[in-house]
Parts: sequence; structure tokens; C-alpha cells
Amino acid sequence: MAIMIYACSELVDAKVGLGASKKTMNSSSAQFVPSRMMGIYESIHQISMWEDNFKPSMNMLAPSPLIIEAHQNHLDNQSEDTSHGSLGTPRQYEQVNGKSSEKVQRRLAQNREAARKSRLRKKAYVQQLESSRIKLLELQQEVDRERQQGMYVTPRMETCHDFPGPVKPEIVEFEAKYGHWVQEQNRQTGELRTALQANTSEIELKVLVQSGMNHYADLFLMKAAAARADVFYMMSGLWRTPAERFFLWVGGFRPSELIKVLMDQLHPLSESENFDVQNMRITCQQAEDALSQGLEKLQQALAENVAKGCLGEGTPIPHTSTAMEKLDDLVSFINQADHIRQETLRQMSRVLSIEGVARGLIALGEYFERLRALSQLWTSRRQDSS
Repeated sequence: MAIMIYACSELVDAKVGLGASKKTMNSSSAQFVPSRMMGIYESIHQISMWEDNFKPSMNMLAPSPLIIEAHQNHLDNQSEDTSHGSLGTPRQYEQVNGKSSEKVQRRLAQNREAARKSRLRKKAYVQQLESSRIKLLELQQEVDRERQQGMYVTPRMETCHDFPGPVKPEIVEFEAKYGHWVQEQNRQTGELRTALQANTSEIELKVLVQSGMNHYADLFLMKAAAARADVFYMMSGLWRTPAERFFLWVGGFRPSELIKVLMDQLHPLSESENFDVQNMRITCQQAEDALSQGLEKLQQALAENVAKGCLGEGTPIPHTSTAMEKLDDLVSFINQADHIRQETLRQMSRVLSIEGVARGLIALGEYFERLRALSQLWTSRRQDSS
């Protein structure tokens, strides 16, 4: 910038010098200066002009501080903007980087939590499988021990040829639980018999009766779980003895027939109790007939579905999905039949006195106990004859 200012001042001085020389030449001859002296003058004048150009107080150099100052201000502003930009950009970067870092940390925390929960679920599942395996082994050992001791022989073990293939763990568990259930029923029947003979108080007798009712409720829950595992097993009654299967109706006893058989064991009954028991038997008969009709329709629909299709198709069941849906309906029939049985027991507890209910539970327990004893006698006689 200083070089430009110096060049401008030199041009101005050159123009001034040319103007002065022209003016001298146009003037009168009296004012004429010889060439030698004029050359000296011009040299002195040029030297003075060069010296004046380097004086800081000259007017030609006056604007230069303004130009330098303006240029300096421009540089300061530019540097200030640059400094502001350099300061602002890292701040924005730090904010964006901070948000992204928080998001990454949050996702990492969520991933760690999900992995922890997955490990816990896997551990719980493995523990459940291990406990189920141990429980199944214990039940199988207990069944074998009971068979050796002759306490209770599971009918399923005697007729395993009817169901080829491996037995489901749910069925093995049900058979073991049913063996305990039978033993508990025999024990409760003996307690009720002793309580009636000893003229136990009504409160104690009521406790025993309620325990017997809950015992049957447990049986119905066990049957429902086993029916979901193998509905044909429950319908066939393989978990009962042969004599019990002879009176089988939809996986259990027929309530109306049982009431009819046990009426003599419930006496003495008042006139109102006798009337209520007869109505209860008629109601059970109607419910049983409706369920039996529905079961017959299901059997007919299943048979027609299996028989569909042309010969030579090569498929055993043309409509497998429809047939499976029919079998799912079969599970509901078993549950409905058990519901009728349970409601019959509840109605009996409402209609009869506490002593009448106790006699009814004793009669029911002794009835099934005699059927099981008859089956054991028949099995022993068949083995002796062979």
C-alpha cells in the first residue's frame, strides 16, 4: 500500500514539473534562463521534489494514514469475524457431539438392560427345565416304587399296548398325581367315617367335608391339564381301573347314575331333601343327555371328515386341519362333563345337611374303592389262570 502511495505522489510531481517548464518557455525573453542554469535548476528542483516526497508533513501523504487505518479496521473486523466463527463452530460441534454421545450412551444402556433380561429369562427357563426333569424322574421312581409295594398300580402301565409310542410327561405326571389322589381319598373317607361314628362336632365335620369337596376340585383341575396334553387318553379312561372304565362316561362317572345308585346310602332323608335330590338327579340327566348328543354330533362330523376324499389319493386324512379342530372341541366336552360332576357335588352340599353331605362323600369314596378292589381281583384271577 505504501508503494502505491509513493507512485501516485511521483506522478503528481512529474505533472507539476512539466507545467512549470512550459510556463517558462512561453514567458518573455527577459525571463529566459540559459540552458546550463536551467538544467541546474531542474536538477535542484527535482531533488527538492524528491526530498519533499519523503517528508511526512506533505499533503500528498496525508490520506495514507486513513487508508492504512481503514485497511487495519478491515483486517481487525475480518479477524474478529474469524475469531467469532472459530469460537462459534466448536460450540455448535460440542453441542451436537454431546447430544449424539448421550444418545449412544442411552442406546448402550438399553442394550445392556435387554441383554441382562435375556440372560435372566434364559437362566429361569433352564432352571425350569431342570426342575421339571428332576420332578419327572421322581414321579417315575415313585410310581415304580408303588408298583413294587402293591399300593396302587396305574392302569396305564397295564395296558401300554393300547397307546404305542412314548408317553407324554404330562400324562406320567397325571398318573402319579392320581395315585396320590386315590390314597388321599381313601384316607379322607376313613376320617369321615370315624367322625360320624364318634359323633364329632358340626364344626369339625364341616372342615372334613370341605376338605373332601376341595379334593374333588383338585381332581377336575388335574384332568383338565391332562386332557390338553392327550385328549384320547382321558376319553379312554386308561387312568382308571377296568371296572371303573366299564361305567365310564366322557372321561369320568355319570352323575345321575351315581346319585341313583347312592340314594340308599343317603337315608335317612327328610321329605324336602328327598325331593331336592330327585330334582337334582333329573337336572343332571338332562345336562348329560344334551352333552351326549353334542358328542355324538362331534363323532359323526369327525367320521365324515376323515372319510372324505377319493380312493387312491394317498393321503390318510384329506382335511387334517378340520379334523384337528374337531379334536380340540373334544377337550371342551371333557371339561363340560367335569363341570356337571362338580356342580352335582356342590348342589348336594347345598341340599343336604352337613351329616348328609358327609355320608354322601363316604358312599362315593367307598363305591370307587370297591370298583378298584374288584379290578384288582379280576386282574389277579386272570394272572393266576394264565
